[in-house]
Amino acid sequence: MKNKKIGFVGLGRMGGNMARCLNDKGYQVAAVYDINESVAKELASEIGAAACTRLSEVTAQSDVILTVVTNDSAMEAIYFGDDNLLTGASGRVFINCATLTPAIHQKLDEAAAKAGAQCLEACMASSIPQARNGELFLMIGGDEALFNETKPLLDDMSKALHYVGPSGKASEVKALVNMVMNINTAALAEGLGIGDALGLDLKMLCNIFSQTGANSRVLETDAEDMIARDHDCYFSAEHAAKDSGIALNIAKANGIEAPLAEATLKQYTKLTEMGKGGLDKSGIAELTFKGRSS
Repeated sequence: MKNKKIGFVGLGRMGGNMARCLNDKGYQVAAVYDINESVAKELASEIGAAACTRLSEVTAQSDVILTVVTNDSAMEAIYFGDDNLLTGASGRVFINCATLTPAIHQKLDEAAAKAGAQCLEACMASSIPQARNGELFLMIGGDEALFNETKPLLDDMSKALHYVGPSGKASEVKALVNMVMNINTAALAEGLGIGDALGLDLKMLCNIFSQTGANSRVLETDAEDMIARDHDCYFSAEHAAKDSGIALNIAKANGIEAPLAEATLKQYTKLTEMGKGGLDKSGIAELTFKGRSS
């Protein structure tokens, strides 16, 4: 795959660092695009790529295009707008890395096939350092033969790689991953908030949590930030709300009640409506510690 020209669309915290990682590993990152043109120009200068001002230019200059955008609306815009990635897309491979609904992945898969192109969904359960270091956790959906063809590239981006099934299945799995993560984060924020109100030593409390059934991955990643009120963003509260909403819609469509996910969505929605959606997901503690949300 290192003989292929790589394009990137969406150069935020994740996309920009993924491009840097592949450049470091000897891939030719030929074209980059972001809605913020200055971001594209800065990264292009750093890694020797072309800063494209049109999406169709990315397609024209690339063999494999990775997209990392925020939501379904952004995906609709880059693939189905007046200027779009499917223009002249015959023979191209698109790898879509954002957390989106299964329906948009299936729609895109069909549209790409009509344009003579192919798609994979590559859902990520990782954050900024993993993107930069090629240590992403990737869940892949789409044609299995295409997965096998692109596996060398995907391996260079990840430390754990799982083929999940046909188009849409990876986004289902990712939605459930983030749903459970968000519930665990909300639960930890409540536990620490109550502990703080009781006057408990929170470091002691976290140590006991870690050795009992209260242990979780978010205890390791978020507890210290919740206590210190350090909510520099790795995964935003706004995105947590979006992803919990995707999971809830999937649950409802399949006749499953998910009251814990509903409660968590309400908390992250409240935080976002307070103007704090740009905080890291650990910012949910601002709602559960006495005196913080006023």
